[in-house]
Parts: sequence; C-alpha cells; structure tokens
Amino acid sequence: MKRYCLALDLKDDPQLIAEYEKYHQAVWPEIRQSILSSGIENMEIYRIMNRLFMIMEVNDRFSAEQKAAADAANPKVQEWEQLMWKYQQALPIAKPGEKWIMMEKIFTL
Repeated sequence: MKRYCLALDLKDDPQLIAEYEKYHQAVWPEIRQSILSSGIENMEIYRIMNRLFMIMEVNDRFSAEQKAAADAANPKVQEWEQLMWKYQQALPIAKPGEKWIMMEKIFTL
C-alpha cells in the first residue's frame, strides 16, 4: 500500500477552525464514498495551530489524476470543496488553484 502525505493551512481563526473540525466529525456520506471509491483505504488529518497534515493510504487502483477528474465531475464533492475553502487557505508556496500540497518524505526508520 502506498502512502501520501499532504499539507494545507486553515485560516487562523479559532471559530472557523472549530467549525472545520466539527464538519470533519461527520463528513458527508457522499464525500466518504468518493474517497473510498477512488482507492483511498485510509485517510487521517492532523492539526497543529492552523496547519493541517493529511496521510492517505491508497491501493493499486488509486490515481491522483483520476480522483481529481472524478471530483471535478461530482457536484456534491464540489459543494464540499467550496464549503471547506471557507476555512482553508493555501500554503504560501501553492500555485494558483492548488490546495493540499504533497509533502516530500525525507526520513524512514
């Protein structure tokens, strides 16, 4: 199984951060289904202050390009993404339109 690690920031506002976390306690069923059907078998999001860190474990069916295309064609995913953007902000190094940024693995024990 392959693992991807990604980062993104939240807007530095305690009320917005609390709302964001509340949404993630009950992610919409359509969003869960879109994640699972893409080949993502496990996903965890961690937070420190306003920095988010996501770990995705994917199977051999997973393709980031196919996931992006499926998400773009799914109105419910687009609704979720638009809602989440109320709370999120791109990392300073992000390209226009880029949200979650892939992290580079620098150490393994």
